[in-house]
Amino acid sequence: MEVDISGDKVLSGVRVLEVAAWTFVPSAGAVLAEWGAEVIKVEPRTGGDPQRGLVTMGIVDAGTRAVNYMIEIPNRGKKSIGVDLGTPGGQEVIRRLAATCDVFLTSYLPSRRKKLGIDVDDIRAANPDIVYVRGSGHGPKGPDADTPGYDGVSYWARGGIATVLTEDAEDLVRSRPAFGDLLGGMTIAGGIAAALYRKATTGRGSIVDVSLLGLAAWNLSPDVAVSQLHGGSSIPKFGHADAPNPLVGTYRTSDGRCVQLMMLQLDKFYPEAMRAIGLPELIDDPRFADPASRFANRGELISLMDEAFARHTLAEWRTRLADLSGAWGVVQTPGELCRDPAVTANGYIAHTTTMSGAPFSLPCNPVQFDEQSVVAPGAPEHGQHTEEVLMEAGLDWDTIVNYKESGAIL
Repeated sequence: MEVDISGDKVLSGVRVLEVAAWTFVPSAGAVLAEWGAEVIKVEPRTGGDPQRGLVTMGIVDAGTRAVNYMIEIPNRGKKSIGVDLGTPGGQEVIRRLAATCDVFLTSYLPSRRKKLGIDVDDIRAANPDIVYVRGSGHGPKGPDADTPGYDGVSYWARGGIATVLTEDAEDLVRSRPAFGDLLGGMTIAGGIAAALYRKATTGRGSIVDVSLLGLAAWNLSPDVAVSQLHGGSSIPKFGHADAPNPLVGTYRTSDGRCVQLMMLQLDKFYPEAMRAIGLPELIDDPRFADPASRFANRGELISLMDEAFARHTLAEWRTRLADLSGAWGVVQTPGELCRDPAVTANGYIAHTTTMSGAPFSLPCNPVQFDEQSVVAPGAPEHGQHTEEVLMEAGLDWDTIVNYKESGAIL
């Protein structure tokens, strides 16, 4: 079942003021909007969110539909207002809006927040109980609290993600666009939900902090924990040919595709898996007849499994493995993911349109309530809702015109 994002959702009635750019923190706002919150995105009066310029710079390919997907992904379902925070009038507008909101969400560095009058004390002077949320590269404390951070630096590189994913390859694995940002946005959204619960039950507003560096440490919890046992290294490494468990690995088919097996309980699934793979004779083979021998001779077993998988196409393996009770899956492309029957059935990727009417598909956040999937409207144009939002906040037209004429708002 698909529902309108503005319907009866878990965060209906919650108002969020977002002063943030790029993807990390704004993607949290997009999640909150999909959960039903009204999210007001504050963009610079001139130019807007700098991510809007990635198309004209040639970094983002908008395609024939002219879709700036790097604006759509973290900003769907929001309202946009254009404000010059460097002017007294712009700062007044933010304070007046903050007084009407439940959450203030920002990605700005501490020095810039102070300069623009949007730090914790500034916003809480207008709304003492507001939930104040900061997304950063390296956390609110320490020597790098005021140092710029992006997911490619703070999460992927400094956070150790690139190292553990590259393993022994000569070239580092390159980060995918906004890889850590989108994980971080979900994390921020969860923190905000918890803070809103606290506010609802105690009346107290929290200061919520999430950093890309902290997120990386959390993602690498097993590696970080075991590194303390091995003199600074991470989890012991095994290649495909000597994997401790032959039923946990990737096997290549005759048509060059890959099947991922993930049966952690080797002894439990071994007989069934050997029958499905077409190697029933190996069940009672003395080389693999018990756990100890299977481990000792795992290289031979993996080699035999490689040969078996290489005899059939992926389509044939889908049929052969269909009834296997252990976990397995096909290594898919992003395009195949869009057509995955489980993705389609659950509405994980929504078919929507931009504000200009261009159709495109966009993944929703993975959290669903009451089995309802969401189709979010497109991201707003720069400053699209400036007058509407300010009038809803109680500003009269003459005041809005004065702010416009002074250059405080778009």
